[in-house]
Amino acid sequence: MDIAIACLICFIGGLVAGLIGVGGGIVFVPAMTAVLSKGQVEAESTSLLMIALVSVVGTWRQIGYGNVNLKDAAVIGLLSPVGVLIGVVAANALPERALRIGFAMLALYMAYRLLKRVFGNDPHDPAEPGTEPLADPGPDSPAGSGAST
Repeated sequence: MDIAIACLICFIGGLVAGLIGVGGGIVFVPAMTAVLSKGQVEAESTSLLMIALVSVVGTWRQIGYGNVNLKDAAVIGLLSPVGVLIGVVAANALPERALRIGFAMLALYMAYRLLKRVFGNDPHDPAEPGTEPLADPGPDSPAGSGAST
């Protein structure tokens, strides 16, 4: 039964990743801890591999639509492993309860920021009036990409 539930979690995580651009960890980690009774470190570690696979597929599809800024992706991609190494060391040194509380606080903060962008006037939201408009797509960009090359 755990395999069927794990498959459902993976499907939902992939769907969420494709719809809103997260790696799926926002679904994978809580689901593995709450539904599959995995430890926080085990769930986070497993999620890292799952996110890598989901990210490859999502990026491949988004490149086809012209929505990937390769320069930004390269900079972030090259710097992120340093943060991951530090995070792995910290995750193995901290108590599991602290990790769960930290993950919950991050999820709540992100939910707050998203709700503020949807219902309020978030100064960091580029779609808000008075902020810089999106770049005009170039003539070779796919329709609706909003990015120039």
